Amino acid sequence: MNPKHILITGGSGFLGSALVAYWLRQGHRITVLSRNPQAASRRLGNISAVADLKQLLQDSHFDAVVNLAGEPIFGGLWSQSRKQKLRDSRIKLTEQLVAFIASLEVKPEVLISGSAIGIYGDQGDTLLSENSPSKPDFAQQLCADWEQAALQAENFGVRVCLIRTGLVLDHGGGLLQRMLPAFRLGLGGRLGSGRQWMSWIHRRDWVAIVDFLLYHPELHGAFNATAPNAVSNAEFTECLAKQVRRPALLPMPAALLKLLLGEMSALMLGSQHVRPARLLAANFRFEFITLDEALQQLLRQQR
Repeated sequence: MNPKHILITGGSGFLGSALVAYWLRQGHRITVLSRNPQAASRRLGNISAVADLKQLLQDSHFDAVVNLAGEPIFGGLWSQSRKQKLRDSRIKLTEQLVAFIASLEVKPEVLISGSAIGIYGDQGDTLLSENSPSKPDFAQQLCADWEQAALQAENFGVRVCLIRTGLVLDHGGGLLQRMLPAFRLGLGGRLGSGRQWMSWIHRRDWVAIVDFLLYHPELHGAFNATAPNAVSNAEFTECLAKQVRRPALLPMPAALLKLLLGEMSALMLGSQHVRPARLLAANFRFEFITLDEALQQLLRQQR
């Protein structure tokens, strides 16, 4: 395959850094938009880094644009100012990115833009595909507006793929970084009732999904980036405790989570039972199908 020139926002983050590393190994040329270009270059290696889209000439040619930028959703309690920061870091930047694409003489072939399974809202036990209706809450509206901003690139003849990412598992960030310390001390436990669904994905599969969409020009629209087999929070708790060989005897009551986290507790107590229907229909092959094999692979390295 011919090397491509790819522009990535959020390239220094938990997902973006893994994607950059993979594509560099494939021989692609990577430009990263970062608030700290020097730090991004030091961390990511042989890339170009800029702090502002204005630093990129309008006659620049990118084969693809990947938009992953956004303040961490768990970065602080959801005050009004925090909510606005979450929105601006996703929606405003995406609007700027689409305006930049519109200004280019030669448009990229594809815009692959971030989203999350939070777009479905709290859906209990309902099995969700990409066509399922949503239940409104803050996270749902955030994702919906983020997706709509990205879809405007279609007006300029650009294929748009929306990555509705689930709970990502790997070292160095994401869900495991938050959960492992307590579980290794035997202080883990289910959250609330434990009945809420957790739609997870191994980071290696997430990277493979983005690469798959890059090379399949017939694919566009929304894609659920989750493993085919979601689990309940109670099942996740049991599986993680088994892998670290510790008991999980300290459940966190829903009332306490709501008291400590306020509206943000919906991220832990809400339920999205998501299936990657469109990826499976496109014959994408997941490397990690079950949570047990994903956790085995990740935790084996640390034993």
